[in-house]
Amino acid sequence: MKKRLFALALSAALAFSLAACGGQSSTNNSTTTDAATSTTETSTTASTGEAPDYSDKACWYQIPEIKKDVDTFFVYPTEYMAANEGDPDYAPLDNAEMLEGVKTNYPILASVYEDSTNVFMPYYRQAGMMFAAEEAKKSGDPRTAFATVPYSDVTAALDYYFENYNNGRPFIIAGHSQGSGIVSLVLKDYFKEHPDYYERMIAAYVIGFSITKEYLEENAHLKFATGESDTGVIISWNTEGPKNVEQNASNVVLLPNAISINPLNWKLDDTYAPASENLGSRVLNEKTGEYEIKDVGADAKVVPNRGSVLTNADTEPVGGDTFGPQSYHNGDYALFFNNIKDNVAKRIAAYKESKK
Repeated sequence: MKKRLFALALSAALAFSLAACGGQSSTNNSTTTDAATSTTETSTTASTGEAPDYSDKACWYQIPEIKKDVDTFFVYPTEYMAANEGDPDYAPLDNAEMLEGVKTNYPILASVYEDSTNVFMPYYRQAGMMFAAEEAKKSGDPRTAFATVPYSDVTAALDYYFENYNNGRPFIIAGHSQGSGIVSLVLKDYFKEHPDYYERMIAAYVIGFSITKEYLEENAHLKFATGESDTGVIISWNTEGPKNVEQNASNVVLLPNAISINPLNWKLDDTYAPASENLGSRVLNEKTGEYEIKDVGADAKVVPNRGSVLTNADTEPVGGDTFGPQSYHNGDYALFFNNIKDNVAKRIAAYKESKK
């Protein structure tokens, strides 16, 4: 009973700290903040208006202890569905569904960068899944839903990060799904306005959202990866199964003329990479509740005319109208987890070598 009361009190305190985010400042000591256990059912932080005050540690999921000489700034994917009538289009910062989703998915997403970098991750007011899907139907690009409140929050967090936390270290910027869509906007606009920051970018992992040929043509300061160790580049793919490819299925994160790189052999063409080249997928053991590295048969082959990565992995697809009948959107990181981890280390080593 005492443990139950303590847990309720802790949840209330965390919810209060997020509700206050933007209104109060805190010191700049590097600590880890995890408010994702909040059980708040009603939102008290506005879903629109000015960006949060990122000097408040409650506005960050994680501010790491600095142990590495490279950082990662990670933007998390859509965790807020906005599925009920009357739900706001954008999640308030203390939205319980979003907070729990961030905490649940951190181990299979942002944690891949932990071995090589200090991982910073801000909270931001993200677009709800249903709202983003509606916007995608109207415009053909879900980024119309990301370019207002979410982009404003993430760039405010970047401003604070570079001015107070980065201390001149080289960095990786990364995301997944909506987070990657926002990162694509950051690369296009924010880094064009801040070339001094952009010079220190080792790589941008824009995974689970499309980088298109037109996007690269329109942004001459950006370039896509061509191998496993080039730096200052964008790395991107969307993972699908045979049904999506065979049916040319609609997939909200797969835009026309998308480009994907193979996360096993780091090639842009359709050279097949068998599962034997996969260093290990990250899978939840439902009995123990712990994540394990396993072989789930995750091979990979780029489908150039579709712009996605085809896999025959033995895992459950996402499915549904939003992603098509056999999307492995939720496995974009997990299926190739150890290969991504290895690739991060290689690109960091190449960057450091280039600066000698």
